Amino acid sequence: MSETTPAGRLPVELRAEALEQLLTERGLVDPVVMDELVQTYETSVGPMNGAKVVARAWTDPEYRRRLLADGTAAIAELGFTGPGGEHIVVVENTPRRHNVIVCTLCSCYPWPVLGLPPSWYKDPAYRARVVREPRAVLAEMGLELPAETEIVVRDSTSEVRWLVLPQRPHGTENLPEEQLAQLVTRDAMIGVAKVPPP
Repeated sequence: MSETTPAGRLPVELRAEALEQLLTERGLVDPVVMDELVQTYETSVGPMNGAKVVARAWTDPEYRRRLLADGTAAIAELGFTGPGGEHIVVVENTPRRHNVIVCTLCSCYPWPVLGLPPSWYKDPAYRARVVREPRAVLAEMGLELPAETEIVVRDSTSEVRWLVLPQRPHGTENLPEEQLAQLVTRDAMIGVAKVPPP
């Protein structure tokens, strides 16, 4: 997805930096606190949390069952809760069905398990096109799926956030949960990628 902006507007990263600088100069925000907040969402409250959920589901059939039945409660069992995580539904990717997540209205996203949303997730082109032509968008992002695989687009809202339980890659049968978690990517939990083999 491209990072285009309307004519005469700066890219969002530059606008955010200018806003932060202005707020800092006026004493309204502390840059150290801002850095800590961003770091928290990039690491602690980030994709690694979701990766731990996925790895547990891959290694614990009972947990997987609970996760698919009530994602919010099963995710909370691992201590991952908070804004954006009030109601998370988990859907499983299989060889026959592939789920991909989008928020067509804005950028609703399960922050407690995925951290900060990537810029392409908020891009109007992704939000519009993945609904109309998901196979083409996934291919552009590097994910080619067999023609017989059904693609289901899940639309996140302020009431329901989605998380994809990706397929476990071959060759990982003997890996412990901690090593499995290291393989899981944010993009795989959104459904725009598969988990690569080790």
